[in-house]
Amino acid sequence: MDLEDLRLAVYRSFATTGVPPSYDELAPRLGGTHDDLTRGIRRLAEERHVVVDEAGSIVMAHPFASIPLGFSVMGRNTLWWGGCCWDSFAIPHLLTDEPDVLVATRCPGCNRPQAWAVGREGPPGGDWLAHFLVPVSRMWDDVVHTCRNQRLFCSERCIDGWLQRNSYQQGFVMDVETLWRLAAGWYQGRLERGYVRRDPVAAAEYLRSVGLVDPFWGTA
Repeated sequence: MDLEDLRLAVYRSFATTGVPPSYDELAPRLGGTHDDLTRGIRRLAEERHVVVDEAGSIVMAHPFASIPLGFSVMGRNTLWWGGCCWDSFAIPHLLTDEPDVLVATRCPGCNRPQAWAVGREGPPGGDWLAHFLVPVSRMWDDVVHTCRNQRLFCSERCIDGWLQRNSYQQGFVMDVETLWRLAAGWYQGRLERGYVRRDPVAAAEYLRSVGLVDPFWGTA
C-alpha cells in the first residue's frame, strides 16, 4: 500500500466530510487489507501526519480533529472539529474553496461564547487572547493534551483564573491577529501529494516570520 495515497485519503476525507475515512471505505479504494491499513496508519502516526488513540483510531490529522477539543469550524456545507485555536484558524487557509469559515468556541475561564468569521484576506477583529500552554519542544509528548490547551480567552483575567484553578503555569499569550498570521501558512501543501513536514530549521524560520521568537517557540 502506498503510504502517500493513504495519507491523502485521510486528509481529503477530513477536508470534504469533516471526519476520517473508515477502513471499509479505504480498503477497496487503496487495495489493501485491514492489516495493511493498520500498519499504514501506524506509520503515519509515527511520522506525525496523524494522531491515533490506543485503539488505533484516527483522532487528529492537523488541522482537523475527529473529537471535540474546544472549537467548531463551520464552512458552507461542512462542519469540522478544530484541533485547537491554531488549527481552527488554519482551516480556511488550507481549504481554499471556502471563502471563510465560522470558528466558534467558549472562553475556558468564564464560558462566554464567541465566534469569528475567519478568512484569508486578513485577521478577524476582537480583543480575545490565545493562550498556548505547552512549549513547542514538548508539544508531541501528548499532542491531544497540547491541542486541548491551545485556547482562546476573553481576557487576561480569565487566563489567570483558569491557570490557577488547574494549577498550570502560564504559557504563551498572543492576540488574534498574531494567531491568524501563525495559522495562515503553517499547513500549506498538506492536501497535496508529496507534502513533507517542516524540519526544525524551517519551522523555526516560519515562526520567526510571524514574530514568534520567544524561547517558548523553540522547536523539538
